[in-house]
Formats: sequence, C-alpha cells, structure tokens
Amino acid sequence: MGAREDITQELRKDFRECLEFFYAQLQLAPPYDSVEKAVGALVAQLKALPAEECQALAVDPNRRWGLYREAFVTTGLNRKHRGIIAGLIRSGRAAGLPRKYQVLLDTYTAPPLE
Repeated sequence: MGAREDITQELRKDFRECLEFFYAQLQLAPPYDSVEKAVGALVAQLKALPAEECQALAVDPNRRWGLYREAFVTTGLNRKHRGIIAGLIRSGRAAGLPRKYQVLLDTYTAPPLE
C-alpha cells in the first residue's frame, strides 16, 4: 500500500471509531447503515483529494474533523436520532463528549438543511 492508501485507511478507521464512541457516549445504538454510508462518503472524499491534502488531513485535526463533519452531514447521519440528541444537548447530557465532537453536536442544534 502507498502512503495515500495508508492515510485513507487510517482516517477511515479513525472516523468509524469516532462515530462508535459518539453513539456509545450518548448511549444510543448507532444507525449502522447510515454509519456505513458516512464512512464510504469519507473514503470517496479522500480519494478525490490531491495527495498533499490527504497528507495535511493526517496531521491537522481541525481539517480532519471538518471532513468528518462534511461526511456526517452529507450522508444524513445528523438527521438520525435528531430529536433525541438535540434533547441530550439541551439537558447537558452530551457535555461528557470530548471537545472535538462539538463539530458533530453542532449539526443537531443548527436548523436542518433540506
């Protein structure tokens, strides 16, 4: 495998683990089909990027989480459990997630895009 494929696989694995952690911390069953779509969308996005951009994503957590958020939203994952997660956010029960997950939580408090 080349460096680009290694980065793609590393980010794919990291994204999947982040989604699993996200739902586990919120004590919700992940919507498995939507999680798979989001992971697939992330891989497609990575493959469409220039190699230098993939390298940058590997070392820049802010850029990486921006890409994770994009895959999360474009596949509709942020519409699953929307009411429940918005309620957890309002009640403060989602506050236990690490700060980096705020980019995902914000998608539940913003008006849904049609």
